[in-house]
Amino acid sequence: MTTTICPKCGKGTNISLSGVCRDCFFQNFVLAQLPQVIQARLCATCGARFTRGRWADEYDIETAVLKTIEDNLSIHEAAEDVEVCIVPRQLTPHMYKAEVEVVAAIQGERITVVLSTEIRIIRESCEMCSRISGGYFEGILQIRATDRSLTDNELATCLRIVDTTIDRMRAKGDRLAFVTETIRSKEGLDLYIGSINSGRHICKSIIDELGGTFTESPSLFGQKDGRDVYRITFSMRLPRFTPGDIISIRNRKIVVKHMEKKLTGTDLADSSRFIATEDEIALAKHVGNIRDAVNAVLVSEEEHELMILDPFTFRTINLKKPSGFSMPQDEEISVIRIEDVLFLLPPEWRKNNN
Repeated sequence: MTTTICPKCGKGTNISLSGVCRDCFFQNFVLAQLPQVIQARLCATCGARFTRGRWADEYDIETAVLKTIEDNLSIHEAAEDVEVCIVPRQLTPHMYKAEVEVVAAIQGERITVVLSTEIRIIRESCEMCSRISGGYFEGILQIRATDRSLTDNELATCLRIVDTTIDRMRAKGDRLAFVTETIRSKEGLDLYIGSINSGRHICKSIIDELGGTFTESPSLFGQKDGRDVYRITFSMRLPRFTPGDIISIRNRKIVVKHMEKKLTGTDLADSSRFIATEDEIALAKHVGNIRDAVNAVLVSEEEHELMILDPFTFRTINLKKPSGFSMPQDEEISVIRIEDVLFLLPPEWRKNNN
């Protein structure tokens, strides 16, 4: 190996780093730097951490401490194959000590440096928690049902969808995705929402699962930085009928399966598929629900008819045999009486009802 003379110290060397010997190169080289004292700003309520000019969810204090160290650790841009090991140690609820070992390759040379720092926990309130405590909201979501009251199941489903959507929006960085207040009344549900964007996503998620429509009505709230600030009222209407409702339409008795602008269902008379338009839905009459179904004894089965013991009159009656009918093992089937006529529940609803 050829020996060269270091132009800086004059020593002979067979290793040249940036034109000088190894000792001269590393004499003033700094692989990594870390302040001796670091402040970690954490929200006392939700555990969020203030970093790079904004609040970010952390929740776990040790994770917040590690990320605060990582944010303040500077590593030379020429370093390659960098490995960092951080060992934090809690001294008090408001103070941590940490040792940080950095190993990296610099122009083929593997070097190690060990740093230490003190992390001081500063507890304050993030903008989200401050606004929640102050009753802040940008939108009001009013959930109602058309020509009826919300069912308990619909209320529970809507609240579940709200929680799920809020969590999803928060995970995407919308820290104004929160509900300041929830008000239940006989008319329905009122939700005061922190951000307009999350309000729209909640409405769309509810429609995807329960159907319905919503409208937006802005109202001027004030001004900020010379611009008008609006609050939005989201008026949501769930469908007039819900899955499992039985309606009378075109002189037919239909079990509702799904309803948005159109209604789909099953005809109780022959288990055929049924579709109705908005105009037809407006003329429909609610006559029952599959919850009202009861079990009846199947007496006999013919090619096109079933003989059933009417559970209300205890007389035998004949019903049209639905396509694909199969004899239940217990010889009891689900039936429902609508306007003094006994109907056999379609197979898919028999499963839901039992």
